[in-house]
Amino acid sequence: MNIKRIEDTLNEFNKIGYSRHGMNRLAFTKEEEKVKRVLIELCEKEGMEARIDHCGNVIMIKEGKNPNLAPVIIGSHLDTVYNGGQYDGSVGVGVGVEIICSINDRNIQPERRVELICFVGEEASRFGMGTIGSSAMAGKFDQEVMSRLTDQEGVSFPKAVENVELDFETIRLASREGERIHAFFEVHIEQGPVLENHQKKIGVVTAIAAPTRLKVTIVGKASHSGTTPMNYRKDALLGASEIALTVEEAAKLEAVNGTVATVGQCSVFPGAMNVVPGRAEMKIDIRGTNVESKQVVVLKLLECFKDLKNRRHLDIQYEYLVDKAPVKLDTKMINSLSTTCEELGVPHLQMVSGAGHDAMNMASICPTGLLFIPCKEGLSHHKNEFASIEDIAIGAQVLEHEILKSM
Repeated sequence: MNIKRIEDTLNEFNKIGYSRHGMNRLAFTKEEEKVKRVLIELCEKEGMEARIDHCGNVIMIKEGKNPNLAPVIIGSHLDTVYNGGQYDGSVGVGVGVEIICSINDRNIQPERRVELICFVGEEASRFGMGTIGSSAMAGKFDQEVMSRLTDQEGVSFPKAVENVELDFETIRLASREGERIHAFFEVHIEQGPVLENHQKKIGVVTAIAAPTRLKVTIVGKASHSGTTPMNYRKDALLGASEIALTVEEAAKLEAVNGTVATVGQCSVFPGAMNVVPGRAEMKIDIRGTNVESKQVVVLKLLECFKDLKNRRHLDIQYEYLVDKAPVKLDTKMINSLSTTCEELGVPHLQMVSGAGHDAMNMASICPTGLLFIPCKEGLSHHKNEFASIEDIAIGAQVLEHEILKSM
């Protein structure tokens, strides 16, 4: 692998959306569009053909010798969370670019078509719904649900799509469900400390935890903070606070099963210091590879809602934003990737992913492999997120070796 070239590729990506606070290339924004254009230009220089599907996914194509063979696909994303890091997603796309460059350097003409896909909207930060591009490609795009989503500025998802010159009504045409695909591969930073702590260079992912996400609205009664006695109040924020503590308590009890839960957003209305909050909205993210364990957390939340209604006289309304099942990855793929690591002498570890990835959607339509590389102190979704170029190159080397085995 050409380490300098990998570094240059990542630098080109991270010129877009950079600030001292972190990276901001949110889903379906001009910044995401700009970085997609950078990718297209890099790949076209390597002789690849570009197309953009109905969801906005960029598909770069290197033709193989035999057009009748099913393609191999490499993919990840280039969008970020608010004030995110420079490696989440970008590494996977950068590795894909480097593998194509490496193959070209040696004048290798693969038997199969190789595709490099940059999926749009992998991060859930803007609309509360992630892996949008790969969901559409896997035939899982729920038009009714997506039509109701808005961002923090009140921009609806259909409007955001229109703003980047896509047609919301035709997104489902991006589906490749039923198409012959030989394999899909994704390389990603781990976003956790396991590899670093175990001094391993590669994580071969066996399963991907799935999120259950809820939007909860707590309705009380706004009133004057100075004239409303404490025992007459219907304080929505205090109700939200109890819900947040219940989320933590329930998740800690289920930690033995690997389940985690987070309150990532909480908005209070009317939001004045001298007004008892009359309404609060919060978004809750519950993740794990054990369906029953996730459900235990949900049931404890529902019990909390009932208690708050009776004890604090609050009205609790909730809706599921997403409720996905954990994904087990292809056993043959896991074994093959592990064998490749052994052949190359790369210290590796089989592990589960606590974060969702585009691979979880692609696994429903083709054999899928997901590789992790270490990131410093497990830090991710943060401006100080870091993975060494040397470790990224090892990930590229392992994946290139695996892909060439299938040609």
